[in-house]
Amino acid sequence: MSRKPNATTTAPDSVREATVTAADIARLAGVRRAAVSNWRRRHDDFPRPVGGTASSPLFSLADVQAWLRGRGRPFELAPIDLAWQRLRALGDDLGLGARLAAAGDFLADLTGLDDPELLTLLTRLAVNDGAAATFEQLCDRYFEAHARRLSTTPPVFADLMVRLTGAKGTTVLDPACGFGSLLLAAEAASAWGQDVDPDTARIAGIRLRLHGADTEVYPADALRDNAFAAKKADVVLCDPPFNERGWGHEELVGDARWEYGLPPRGESELAWIQHCLAQVKPGGAVAVLMPGAAAGRRSGKRIRANLLRSGALRAVCTLTPGTDLWLLTRPEPGQRSPATVLIADTTADAVEQVWRDYLDDPESGERIIDLLDDDVDLTPAGRRRITDPGQEFLQAQQLFRRIAFELPKLEPAAAEPAYTTVGELVKAGALQIMHAPPRTADGDEPLLTTDDVLIGGPPTGCAAPDPAAVFAQEQDVVASVTGAVIVHSGPGVRLGPALSRYRVDPELLDPQFLAGCLRAADFPVHSASTRIDARRLKVPRYSLGTQRAYGETFRALADFDRALRQTAEIGRDLVRLGFAALAEGRLKPGGG
Repeated sequence: MSRKPNATTTAPDSVREATVTAADIARLAGVRRAAVSNWRRRHDDFPRPVGGTASSPLFSLADVQAWLRGRGRPFELAPIDLAWQRLRALGDDLGLGARLAAAGDFLADLTGLDDPELLTLLTRLAVNDGAAATFEQLCDRYFEAHARRLSTTPPVFADLMVRLTGAKGTTVLDPACGFGSLLLAAEAASAWGQDVDPDTARIAGIRLRLHGADTEVYPADALRDNAFAAKKADVVLCDPPFNERGWGHEELVGDARWEYGLPPRGESELAWIQHCLAQVKPGGAVAVLMPGAAAGRRSGKRIRANLLRSGALRAVCTLTPGTDLWLLTRPEPGQRSPATVLIADTTADAVEQVWRDYLDDPESGERIIDLLDDDVDLTPAGRRRITDPGQEFLQAQQLFRRIAFELPKLEPAAAEPAYTTVGELVKAGALQIMHAPPRTADGDEPLLTTDDVLIGGPPTGCAAPDPAAVFAQEQDVVASVTGAVIVHSGPGVRLGPALSRYRVDPELLDPQFLAGCLRAADFPVHSASTRIDARRLKVPRYSLGTQRAYGETFRALADFDRALRQTAEIGRDLVRLGFAALAEGRLKPGGG
């Protein structure tokens, strides 16, 4: 970076030296974040933090560049990173959101920016990459820098909500819009939004304007100060804040939006549900992300019952443990209420097909009259929809035929390799091992269990937050005391009891190779302890390239094993469903 760092002062207009997070360093140096953690631990001369917090330290960019150059790892900042570092250097992080919004305003109108260096950088980027793409890249860095305190709707959830409601190209409202993720996914003809944080609302509005939407976004709390009270949208999408007790219960007691009942003080989510229904046209669709507990809390049973009786609530589907998607429709005058509702314990990948199947056959859903008991519990977990065994048999048969079996090719090795141990790899800094706590308390936080690791599926457990919890990130190896091993992919996930995390230095150790070695050991359980001590396990000494070749073969063997398990499970279902479908006359003997 050519700019000379300025001395830090306490003056209001001071300009700080450019700083970077560990994630910034990893991206700029072209390594994984685990490598940066290893550098900090193994090298005493690695630059010390100059700011931030213990969990999210900030480092001097100039010091990091000098340290990397000294080890033959020089890097040049891309133009977007130069702009980002300049933006951060213009003040403290508390004002970063406002400065990001100012940069967005400049990209939208090419006016209103005082800093000459940032103005020049952004102008060049806008010419080369386009204003919208430039601002999205700056936003991505902002979200990454504040990942611990910012919450954005996962793109897979946003796209799903858009498809299920037919929101694309319509007038869409998000009353808790955050940075505008749902409205952007909808590619709305008219995008309306509100957010209680002024900088967040401003950034959302800029993102939408730069993408060409007809946009209205207001910085206000939609429950207390509804900016769209006189308007109705075609579709409402919402990912509201969860578990808010100060949502305005006392001051909104007589509000006209509580058509289905006054939300209890501890049920802010049911206030958002009714607000969304009040803001959509008759017949319009609503999709709201909800905490799993909202489907079964006794305090909300009256409102859930009224939503069912009116026909407003059409589906409650689990996306991930602890997160449900509620699909609703504002009833039209004189419309006959449906007799069933979809309640499905499923996954984000399967929800769309489950919803389409329900629309084709509403009788396959839960009968509303059966749900109107003392609890009105709509929790999807543990429910099994009663469906046609003949259709289930045919679907399972198609899945059975798609399972692919392919063993990797193996050949005799020329000689036995030299070995190291897991303990030696830990001492050398190539590997870190963390064990999950042996016990958890009940709660709503998703938890990966030993069974999930065994089948290679998503987390199905739940637990209360715990400061001692262990989380696995992308490419971490997760192993259980029973010998089940996976290489985790996707967002971070909390590990349940009897699971351990193995985090490798990717420049020294391939995660798939380590996972294969761990699985080959097939950990025996020698005692009642849930702690695994695999430090004596032997690991062949190979170059990183050879490790990767072995790792791919280990992975192929694991895929083959998973296919065998799937075949056995689906095969048993096929037999059961075949008997039931034939006995009930749903299927008949086929020819040939």
